[in-house]
Amino acid sequence: MNFKIFLLSIATLIVFFSNICFSEVGQLSNVDLKQMMDKKVPIIDIRRAEEWKSTGVVEGSHKMTFFDARGRYNLDKWLSELDKIAKKDESFILICRTGNRTDQVSNFLDKKLGYQKVYNVKDGIKKWIKAGNTVVSVK
Repeated sequence: MNFKIFLLSIATLIVFFSNICFSEVGQLSNVDLKQMMDKKVPIIDIRRAEEWKSTGVVEGSHKMTFFDARGRYNLDKWLSELDKIAKKDESFILICRTGNRTDQVSNFLDKKLGYQKVYNVKDGIKKWIKAGNTVVSVK
């Protein structure tokens, strides 16, 4: 066998298996979020308490602040709470105000920590509300 063909075959196999073995963060629209909610996939709202009070939360959400007002976080504490809701191989959804914070967190969980079924609500709760979807108040 020609050496170039052999290398090309190996490269093709690597690409193929890397696409199978490594997960990517799922980006959810409002429609996708509703479908996942119907399947009882846990939703984790990573915003701060004052944000929850301001807008409300998607019904059934677990309220778990990731970043404080200064952008700091306690990863070990947050992961300990996450472990009570979903393991590394179980599906869960992250939501924030506009999808920016959850995009960062979900990609970190996926790429650095090996969580396999992380979903990000790409436009956050603001678009959820704007589209007329319901939220529940937080006191």
